[in-house]
Amino acid sequence: MASHIRLAFSTNAYLKCSFAEAVRRLAAIGYCGVEIMADVPHAWPAYFLEEHKQAIREALAHHRLAISNVNAFMMNAVNDHRQRYWHPSWIEPDPHYRRVRIDHTCRALVLAQELGARCITTEPGGPVEQGGSWSAALKVFLESLKPAIETAEKTGVLLLIEPEPGLLIETADQFLEFIQHVRSPMVGLNFDIGHAYCVGDDPPEAIRRLAPFIRHFHLEDIAATRVHHHLVPGEGAIDFRATFDAIEEIGYDGWVTIELYPYVDNPDSAARTALKRVQAILSAE
Repeated sequence: MASHIRLAFSTNAYLKCSFAEAVRRLAAIGYCGVEIMADVPHAWPAYFLEEHKQAIREALAHHRLAISNVNAFMMNAVNDHRQRYWHPSWIEPDPHYRRVRIDHTCRALVLAQELGARCITTEPGGPVEQGGSWSAALKVFLESLKPAIETAEKTGVLLLIEPEPGLLIETADQFLEFIQHVRSPMVGLNFDIGHAYCVGDDPPEAIRRLAPFIRHFHLEDIAATRVHHHLVPGEGAIDFRATFDAIEEIGYDGWVTIELYPYVDNPDSAARTALKRVQAILSAE
């Protein structure tokens, strides 16, 4: 069952550690890849010297770890009082503040190229203002993406949109509406299994529907309430066996990154338990 899948872990659970320390721990646990957080304290692109980039390369090489993805979704460095992860968004009312997201994403694409990463992930448009029009917000999102798409095409790094509960693009239907307006092959989908479950999509069915656009997966469990809170696999209600059957069915052979950022107080335990449980599912007959 889906034995060709490669498992990585996101460094966004290691906010209390340096990148080098996070890599050391994840390698010891048994991961073969890591998702690099393009944010403080690991790799904030706006102020990242060449010596810092080289330190990342050396840490990865020393521990024989590959990069699954560069996570450009979170923006803790800006520390917006409303929400540290998706503000500033692609659809901020203030075009100057919106530009902060655009420039960050372009820098993250260049950083990914310099580190040898294949793709980056970004937020799917931010929250629509109360009383605002979804279609109008989509137009702003598409316009804001243009500089990043141009940078993706120049760098050869995929720009992956990650649907998220509460933001502009939440569901499979909304992603399909969005992607029909995009002409670049450098724009794809980061399919977050937990997010799909949160918004009422059936993950296996959605995977089959969105297969032509999926370039990377995030994995976490979600409680039966469908409240958006990332849980260690096996502690929620998602049917991962059926989900991996769908992943195998579409012929996906890339990275699945386990993303457990709420576990900053004990990331090793979460990473270790998650790896053990997901490997058990993958090895099951």
